[in-house]
Amino acid sequence: MIRSLGDKTPKIAETAFVSEAAYVIGEVEIGEHSSVWPGAVIRADFGSIKIGENTAVEDNCVIHSGTLSNPEYREELVIGDNVHIGHGAVLNCRKIGNKVLIGMNATILHDTEIGDSCIIAAGCLVKQEAKIPDGSFVAGVPGRVMSKATREQLWWVEEAPEIYKELLEKYKEEGR
Repeated sequence: MIRSLGDKTPKIAETAFVSEAAYVIGEVEIGEHSSVWPGAVIRADFGSIKIGENTAVEDNCVIHSGTLSNPEYREELVIGDNVHIGHGAVLNCRKIGNKVLIGMNATILHDTEIGDSCIIAAGCLVKQEAKIPDGSFVAGVPGRVMSKATREQLWWVEEAPEIYKELLEKYKEEGR
């Protein structure tokens, strides 16, 4: 379901795919060739959410804008290009850079910023207000920078955008 909230209406690129079983509300912008899969919730009621190009929001993810430090302040959440957000991830942060993999069931808390070319491991909990430098591999609860992200780990953000582009085109063609 795609719906407005007050005068804020989602803007979704013509080439993007949003499953009819996803929920997108408010001041959301979804870029070219990006995809939002069944069960995902993208809720922009405390601030805007901008999702770049070639970004996949897999099944059952929750993306919500806002901040704990000042709930009355309208915070923008920006997710870059070529980002892969794994099944069941929860994001309530400020920024996800370009070419980032957020692993399945990872949680990114308020006011956090993730740099470019990062890997956030499955099940990781990135603490509130964390600043993750470019090229980091983060794992654990709480999440810690373990090392630099390797080329092997970055496969998902290098190769998956083209795979998901083909998949979303197939879904769009078949009207699903």
